[in-house]
Amino acid sequence: MAFSHKHLIDIRDYSADDIALLLDTAERFRAINERRIKKVPVLKGYTVVNMFNEPSTRTRSSFEIAEKRLSCDTLNFGGSSTSTVKGESLDDTVETLCAYKIDMIVVRDKHAGVPRKVADKSGVSVIDAGDGKHQHPTQALLDLFTIREHLGRIDGLKVGIVGDVSHSRVCGSLVPALKTMGAHVTLVAPPTLLPPAPLALGADAVTSNLDEVLPELDVVYMLRIQQERLEGAPFPSLREYSMLFGLNERRDKLLRPEAIVCHPGPINRGVELDAFMADHPTRSVILDQVYAGVLVRMAALYLLLGGDESIS
Repeated sequence: MAFSHKHLIDIRDYSADDIALLLDTAERFRAINERRIKKVPVLKGYTVVNMFNEPSTRTRSSFEIAEKRLSCDTLNFGGSSTSTVKGESLDDTVETLCAYKIDMIVVRDKHAGVPRKVADKSGVSVIDAGDGKHQHPTQALLDLFTIREHLGRIDGLKVGIVGDVSHSRVCGSLVPALKTMGAHVTLVAPPTLLPPAPLALGADAVTSNLDEVLPELDVVYMLRIQQERLEGAPFPSLREYSMLFGLNERRDKLLRPEAIVCHPGPINRGVELDAFMADHPTRSVILDQVYAGVLVRMAALYLLLGGDESIS
């Protein structure tokens, strides 16, 4: 099956077949990542710019590792030294980067819509690595990869997404991606951490009662409380939030035996998850999500840049 996309900006542009191809391609890269020499020349000669205008650890590092393992030439751009900090417009910065004859820009920005603007201005392939409260498509794809790996399927699963929905770009991609692949999605949050029209995200249901919904779930996806983005005081205290919406040893007993727990990281231990759940040997798949990030981002780079050589 041919891959027809040039960009990965909005997961809603991708069909179930597109997502399945990307996940299957990521699976093909597993063997490469588990051997001693973790590198293939399939994208040798391609130049990728990582434009990270917002702090990032996991996303940036996994993109850099993915690019290196595909033999890309890379330029890391962003932070306090960028031209935009000095007053240059985003358009001028993109034009300058494109003058280097690059092939792709991976964009992370605190403002929603920047990756689309970069794609329109640059003419090269663009991957959205997170934009404001809007989307984070590669995070959604690595989550789907992890869920499929552990439960064998996505279609028909019941997934609960718990926590700071209103500030989450993860939700902006994960909910539509899960729905495209046939899952049933419930949002679980206090009303103060929900957007004005939460079902507009595409979820099937919304509730504020975590204990009631836990026994029904195959996947419990805990969102990070984004304290840096909270306006006002949406809940009395982190302690009270954890009592009502945190996953802990007591709530573990409410879960199905085969249910898994996901988290996009970084974890606020003692808030979204206690140590028992964060480090649970069978339920917690958080480190598997981190590893899946490398595989999925390798697949996205490979497919978007038209990789047509055998992967070996």
